[in-house]
Amino acid sequence: MSTIHILGIRHHGPGSAKNVKAFLEETKPDIVLVEGPPEGNDLLQWVVHEEIKPPVAILAYMPDNPKRAVFYPFAEFSPEWQAIHYGVSKNIPVRFIDLPLANSFALEEEKEKQKNPQSVNNNAFKNSETEIGEGETEILQHDPMRYLAEAAGFTDGEKWWEYMFEQRISNEQVFDAVSEAMQSLRESFPEKENRNEKLREAHMRKMIRQAEKEMFNTIVVICGAWHAPALANMPKQKDDNELLKNLPKVKVETTWIPWTYHRLTFWSGYGAGIQSPGWYDHVWTHTKDVEVQWMSKVAQLFRSKDMDTSVAHVIEAVRLSEALASLRNFSRPGLDELNEATLSVLCNGESILMHLIREELIVSDKIGAVPEEIPKPPLQIDLEKLQRRLRLPAEASFKDYTLDLRKESDLERSQLLHRLLLLEIHWGVKTFVAGKGTFKEQWRLQWEPEFSIQIIEKGAWGNSIEEAATNFVIHIANESSSLKQISELLQNSIPAEIPKAIEVLMKQLDNLAATTSDVIQLMEVLPELVSASRYGNVRQTDADLMLQLVNSMITRICISLPAACSNVDEDAANKLLDLFFKLNDAIAVLQQADQINEWQQTLMVIAENKNAAPAVSGYSTRLLSDFKILTGESLAKKFSFALSTASQPEIAAAWLEGFLKGSGTILLLDHDLWNLVNNWVLQLQEGTFVQLLPIMRRTFAQFTNAERRKLGEKVKSGESSSITARFKETNFNHERAENAIPIVLKLLGINSEYQ
Repeated sequence: MSTIHILGIRHHGPGSAKNVKAFLEETKPDIVLVEGPPEGNDLLQWVVHEEIKPPVAILAYMPDNPKRAVFYPFAEFSPEWQAIHYGVSKNIPVRFIDLPLANSFALEEEKEKQKNPQSVNNNAFKNSETEIGEGETEILQHDPMRYLAEAAGFTDGEKWWEYMFEQRISNEQVFDAVSEAMQSLRESFPEKENRNEKLREAHMRKMIRQAEKEMFNTIVVICGAWHAPALANMPKQKDDNELLKNLPKVKVETTWIPWTYHRLTFWSGYGAGIQSPGWYDHVWTHTKDVEVQWMSKVAQLFRSKDMDTSVAHVIEAVRLSEALASLRNFSRPGLDELNEATLSVLCNGESILMHLIREELIVSDKIGAVPEEIPKPPLQIDLEKLQRRLRLPAEASFKDYTLDLRKESDLERSQLLHRLLLLEIHWGVKTFVAGKGTFKEQWRLQWEPEFSIQIIEKGAWGNSIEEAATNFVIHIANESSSLKQISELLQNSIPAEIPKAIEVLMKQLDNLAATTSDVIQLMEVLPELVSASRYGNVRQTDADLMLQLVNSMITRICISLPAACSNVDEDAANKLLDLFFKLNDAIAVLQQADQINEWQQTLMVIAENKNAAPAVSGYSTRLLSDFKILTGESLAKKFSFALSTASQPEIAAAWLEGFLKGSGTILLLDHDLWNLVNNWVLQLQEGTFVQLLPIMRRTFAQFTNAERRKLGEKVKSGESSSITARFKETNFNHERAENAIPIVLKLLGINSEYQ
């Protein structure tokens, strides 16, 4: 008759891992059964490969719907990892025994279809970190173990488990105690069980019975602590068979992927997570002088940050942690005691330094590795080849790269990162780079395990990054009818250098631009296209094709713009002003005489159009002045006419706001224009002036501090032209003029020091 040993463990605990390893070496079983997906059985052979370095994870997914996926992570201190490693290294059978994901995924699909019949194959990505074993994850949502912890004088179930089980010497009584405690909890919280949990445990029992039928004498089962009583106390076989009867199935594929310690933590969203993977790694690695070795690591970290830390500090901190453990009736210091000692002795009570220790040591940025030979999707293989060739390793911590696009290697790096962004894989985030020119890019790279799922999902579009990015962009282009979306996609595709997609995007953009009657849309996208055309200087993209498209759009804008500026309200006029500003800059960047001439003619039409919005007309006049088309007397006449008493004050104020948009320097340099504004303000009635004050303040608020200061000085000094001089020669009321000065200063937004 077979002997069955049920070892209930916590999924990631160095104490549990040591206990399991010691138990297996003592018992020498014929077969090891581990809670995990049976679809991963073929992957177990890789556990002893010299190139596999935990933390790693089994990634299981549906090929037809990669978003339906689940991760099963393992660290070196995971009990399951040690059990699998023992079995494979001893050449004895090792099997996963959990409910197959083929059934679990199919049940989830059916459940979602019942909730939303139209959402076939449109499931959101399911983060398996809430799946892994996880009976505790779903069943212990309210942490029933906290009742056992409180009975033992602990406030936290995790700390109770830490001190009661993770620090115990290996013997079977430890696992018996775990099973007995879980049995009591299951009896006290029967409502925690659900159908999925019953199916999982029924299948695990089925696999245990299968091992018995195959005549294995000594069977060891490694499972989450919560499941131990359910596997030890088996119901009738027919009851389990009835539960598992006629379950639906889907196709599932699996592979190994690197994992990170950060993603083993609770706060990363992992349901079976732990608080301190870096600390657990330390406890697993160091069997002697754990506290001394840990404090030495802390001291080494501080010294690397140019913080003085002596050997005496380390010794004192270790002694303090041991004293704290003794006061709390613990056999040895835990992480809490070491942290308190570190805070008091090494950090001098400054808690901010503990954040550094947490990130660098307690959690750590360690990332695993898997052998190259492991079967992987073609797209992932291509990405890994590019990462090696371009020396862009996948790392858990962020790393900054400054790329010089004049160098071939950096240009290829940029192309790869831009292509990944187009595939919605945000491994690299583009940041601000100091300096001038378009030949530099600043990137921050940080690898996340979820990218593996996204790579698998995008593998449907091609076997290489370039092919997948090209096909995916073409697909979006063919499905979109948005001028703005296509423009943004084109702008992002140019630095990615995917010629076929760029050609499709330009044709699509040209077609949409030709059929749209909304000149606003054209004005919104044009500056981005002009900016994108700059890459022709550094990259191999054909800029001539882009310029042809830009030029045709400018022509369409110039034809339609005068009508779009007529009879519009204030909000629409303000929006047009912003678009005018960007469009004028874009045309200036192009430096093409034909386009500049066409733009100037359009501005003339708008400036002379009586039905044009006053602010737009004023800004058009200002641009004509900047182009030196309106100067001297002709500009003064235009200015005088717009601000004449025949014009309604609010219209004149709006025109002036448009004219002065962006800079008030012209008022400092042109005395005639200054006097026109000054005299226009003086002739306003008090009520009208109060009504227009918000508009005028908004106008002058756009000026720089230096411009406003100089304008204030000009008002205070009373600088005037011949017009003002003639006022002085006549019956000019100086007292009244002085009373008006504070009002003008307020109008200009000048501080009271000038009054």
